[in-house]
Amino acid sequence: MSYQTVADIYEGNEKIRQKFEAVVAPLAAEHAGRVFEGEKWSIAEIVEHVSMVEDGTSRICAKLLAKAEADGTEADGRVEISPAFFTKSDEIAAIKIEAPERVHPSAGSTIAQSLERMKDSHERFEALRPAFEKFDCRNHTFPHPFFGDITAVEWLVLAGGHKARHLRQIKRLIDKM
Repeated sequence: MSYQTVADIYEGNEKIRQKFEAVVAPLAAEHAGRVFEGEKWSIAEIVEHVSMVEDGTSRICAKLLAKAEADGTEADGRVEISPAFFTKSDEIAAIKIEAPERVHPSAGSTIAQSLERMKDSHERFEALRPAFEKFDCRNHTFPHPFFGDITAVEWLVLAGGHKARHLRQIKRLIDKM
């Protein structure tokens, strides 16, 4: 996906968020908790994983934006996403990735609880929007296990991409029901 501005990223992420919630919120617990043959996690566990990743991503963005704000360099309105980020995005789309242990689901959260956690992360991202729009984020990075060192803007893009990836996975599992 091509993004020209922070507003473009937020708009794309919002569309993904709405689709995600529309698909998972109505699922009954007995369906959401089922682990299908050949799968590692249930739908409820996938949603919990997404909520954990989104929480961490919003916190990483907050730290990177605080550093950008301390620098005081203002953004010029455009977003810059590295070619390496797009290359990695293409690579990851075609492979299965093992999530780090720290974002493995506990199997103890319901979809409703995970969606509530995602709501908190969404509010945190919304609170960060003015800083994303005001400060140049290119000089500070935080390492991702697959993407390597990426900026706050790239983490923001990744938040939506991660959710979209798992939404496709969840839809495939729903088709198996």
